[in-house]
Amino acid sequence: MAAIPVVDFHAFRCGSFAERQCVVAQMYQAFHQVGFLYLKSVGMPPGLLEQMFAQSQQFFQQPLAVKQSLAWSTAICNRGYVAIARERLNPAQPGDLKEAFNMGRERPREANDPTLTNVWPSALPYFRETALAFYEACTALVAEILQAMALSLRLPSDFWVSRHCQQQHTLRLLHYPPLVNPPDPGQLRAGAHSDYGSITLLFQDAIGGLEVQTASGEWTIAPPLADTVLINLGDLMERWTNHTFRSTQHRVVIPANAARSRYSIAFFCHPDDEVEVACLEPCQSSSHPPLYPPILAKDYLLSRLQATY
Repeated sequence: MAAIPVVDFHAFRCGSFAERQCVVAQMYQAFHQVGFLYLKSVGMPPGLLEQMFAQSQQFFQQPLAVKQSLAWSTAICNRGYVAIARERLNPAQPGDLKEAFNMGRERPREANDPTLTNVWPSALPYFRETALAFYEACTALVAEILQAMALSLRLPSDFWVSRHCQQQHTLRLLHYPPLVNPPDPGQLRAGAHSDYGSITLLFQDAIGGLEVQTASGEWTIAPPLADTVLINLGDLMERWTNHTFRSTQHRVVIPANAARSRYSIAFFCHPDDEVEVACLEPCQSSSHPPLYPPILAKDYLLSRLQATY
């Protein structure tokens, strides 16, 4: 596996037809060979990422009892606070040395379902509005990425956008606290895993620790790069494309500077619940038949979440 490519998205967003096609080809190669790429010139509102990181730090600095009052409860809801070591991304290893906060699409009050309602920290007056603004900015970005990916397989540009219109996405704030005691054998900040859905956007601070597994099984560093978003694909996209696109294993190891906190923000893009994920026609042939049976998007997500907690 080559180094993780860097792709400038400006030409796709604003360029000519030929320039857009060049970006589409670069993204195809990156997702086919690596499953990861760094994307720059993504058009995020100025200052919004810094505001989101600041709100995330304030949230995780709250007392544990306050955070636990917003605790994650069920895989169906998948919202709220996840305590340190509660999640085990690699089921064969001890719990991960991280804490997290999940939120999803904010639903109209009159349509609220208690199992699908966000919970918000009352002591942080700007947290909710910042998180919702960041969620919307990420939703807009993944729609553009999905268009480029569809074009790379010669599908209609709205093929995947039309299957993600209900915004079943999850915004996850992550904090990897300083390491005070030695970890248990095999314990990492985030165990080796692949993501579950279609696309993940990852925003990292400067601490580092993320590693990506190569096709040969070795681990390579995915360092933070300024002014980029790290994009990777999830299992459902790999199933959809019959392994034309890769869902690559990755992990967060304990770095040399483990006495410092690490913060990151992940946006997990997931298809609408009732979408059937089945092998695409351009991705199969008589010599390469479908590798997986069709599955509903919500069924796959629930099965993976239930195995993680």
